[in-house]
Amino acid sequence: MDVYVDDQAVFVHTGGRAFESRLPTLVFVHGGGNDHSAWGMQARYFAHHGYNVLAPDLPGHGRSDGVSCTTIDEFAEWLWRFVEAVGADVVYFAGHSMGSLIVLAAAAKDPARAGALILLGPSDHMKVHPDLLAMSAANDPAAFEMITDWGFGKSAHKGGHQAPGLWLRGGGRALLASCPTDVLGSDLAACNNWTGALEAAVEICCPTLFLMGAGDRMTPVAASQGLRAAITGARTEILANTGHMIMVECPNETINAISEFLDDIQ
Repeated sequence: MDVYVDDQAVFVHTGGRAFESRLPTLVFVHGGGNDHSAWGMQARYFAHHGYNVLAPDLPGHGRSDGVSCTTIDEFAEWLWRFVEAVGADVVYFAGHSMGSLIVLAAAAKDPARAGALILLGPSDHMKVHPDLLAMSAANDPAAFEMITDWGFGKSAHKGGHQAPGLWLRGGGRALLASCPTDVLGSDLAACNNWTGALEAAVEICCPTLFLMGAGDRMTPVAASQGLRAAITGARTEILANTGHMIMVECPNETINAISEFLDDIQ
């Protein structure tokens, strides 16, 4: 469906179900250079298991209109305007990579309305290699190769995905290549430039799950040690043989981890 935020159309994947105000709402936020499709299997599952699902294409990404935000704080402020436009109140946020920073910042800005946080592949400071920043800023397709090489775990390079015939690296490259010009570079710069993660973490008072890949080379498990220590009562689950693209590489395990977490906190 489409909703309007700041007079711009925002495409929202709902998992195939209409929004119902009586149900809890789960908002999935994608990472840099991606769109709602990264959450395809999780969105459909939770939409058919008792939740409103909202997986928006961030502004300037995917099928959404407008110009992309250029900082994590701008994305976080936009995210609350999106939630208000949909008519949701208290929401559960799930974010991957850049999306994990966005939902963390959003929850810190309005803790009372963040019912839970699910952070996939986060980092205390999501530094991006200067070469990748330069390539993405120049819209060099070599950036797609670097991201998919480092972003997917070693086992994902060899096939064997739960969905037969799905080529993860090829699909990842195609998704990045479909991203509007300059958006990937802007997204990576936003991640690299944001130093507010630890400051935001101390404001979090909702149940929080850290879900990470043991083989993540982009945001290794150790890179979020400060965040995990700063959020009281946070849970951590580490998926074996998994890289940075956690919900794509291990969709069923991701669903199970999120489902168990949400069941426990309700």
